[in-house]
Amino acid sequence: MPHGHLERHRTGRIGWLRAAVLGANDGIVSTSSLVLGVAAAQATHTNVLVAGVAGLVAGAMSMAAGEYVSVHSQADTEKAELDRERAELKADDRGERRELTAIYVARGLDPSLARQVTDQLMAHDALGAHARDELGISDTLKARPIQAALASAGSFAVGAVLPLAVTAISPAAALIPVVGGTSLVFLALLGGVAARAGGAGVMKGAVRVTFWGALAMALTAGVGSLFGTTV
Repeated sequence: MPHGHLERHRTGRIGWLRAAVLGANDGIVSTSSLVLGVAAAQATHTNVLVAGVAGLVAGAMSMAAGEYVSVHSQADTEKAELDRERAELKADDRGERRELTAIYVARGLDPSLARQVTDQLMAHDALGAHARDELGISDTLKARPIQAALASAGSFAVGAVLPLAVTAISPAAALIPVVGGTSLVFLALLGGVAARAGGAGVMKGAVRVTFWGALAMALTAGVGSLFGTTV
């Protein structure tokens, strides 16, 4: 007798993976850019470190708050839609069955089979069937505000610590090239790991993240150098 097996799909990682990658990427780019900008303005090594630590704290809190508000708005919308669907099921069960049957017919099922599928699924979990097949809401992709906020804040802090650690141990004279170079390496590794975890091309993911990080650092260093020489 053949044994069933549980397939593991990458879609289950989408929520936390997106928040974690975004947070770590922002942590590296924001902090390294801030450090390079302040260093290019001829600030002391101590002032550069203070600016970097302040950027870490502010950035982590900003990421947590922004992600929480954004994902919570999605969760509120999902809840409102589920409440509306629950009310419609109570008010017009027959109409809701026809609606779900039509969805299955549109996907390729024979009308009689579609009605059987509708009857069985609604007998098991009517709201769940409509949430999944009519509204596109599932447990896998369900909005989780707290999880997203914690993942974003934590990953931002982890990403920001990397260029900060390099800043702390680098000599002042070589601060800009050392922080800039190591930060690009960190970004390339992050892009590659994230792409691999999501099933995408590793090299493409690494190049994409590194390019935008390099652009951000170059622009910020340029601004710092401009103000440092004119003030």
